[in-house]
Amino acid sequence: MTTELPGTSRPGGRTERTRVAVLRATLDLLAEVGFSDLTVEAVAERSGVHKTTVYRRWESREGLVAAALRFGAGEPWSPADTGSLVADLRRMALDVVLALTTPGQRELPTAAVLAAFQSERAAEALRDFYQDRHARAALIVERAAARGEVPADTDPDEVTRTVCGPVFYRLFVSREPVSEETAEIAAEAGAAAARAGVLSRRLPGNGDGG
Repeated sequence: MTTELPGTSRPGGRTERTRVAVLRATLDLLAEVGFSDLTVEAVAERSGVHKTTVYRRWESREGLVAAALRFGAGEPWSPADTGSLVADLRRMALDVVLALTTPGQRELPTAAVLAAFQSERAAEALRDFYQDRHARAALIVERAAARGEVPADTDPDEVTRTVCGPVFYRLFVSREPVSEETAEIAAEAGAAAARAGVLSRRLPGNGDGG
């Protein structure tokens, strides 16, 4: 996912270099100190960009963090294509586990989730990030449907939520450890639910109530 920010000019130009320096500094500081202790002044010092320039373009800490999260969302990621639904889901779940538990890597996604509870602009940027990841992960279900592994009306977003939800619950709610086994169980559960038709798209008004 790419997002054009105010003041963006040709790739590699001075404006672009300034933008990248500021947003990378914001991500680094967000991971190091968290949203509450992040300041525009610290970002300016870390990036080597005058704070007046930072304020003029991003206005506030909230603006910086939101823009930085959207910038970070542009990192390359594509789902595995092993030819098996459960294997693809296992790889996706393991990617999430590694991203959220590997020292030196886990700090930023954890800080981003916490920032979303403190800033609506950060929350919007984080939602955009996960919408982008859901769109990419949809390929797993689309390929599985083409192979006849799951019903054609299987909802890719619900499959992704079913697989990734247990990892986030353990880390951010119950504060339990996660491992490769966690990823394995989540992938098996998601695949089983998809195959059974539990995660099929539901039309408005076609619920089971009454």
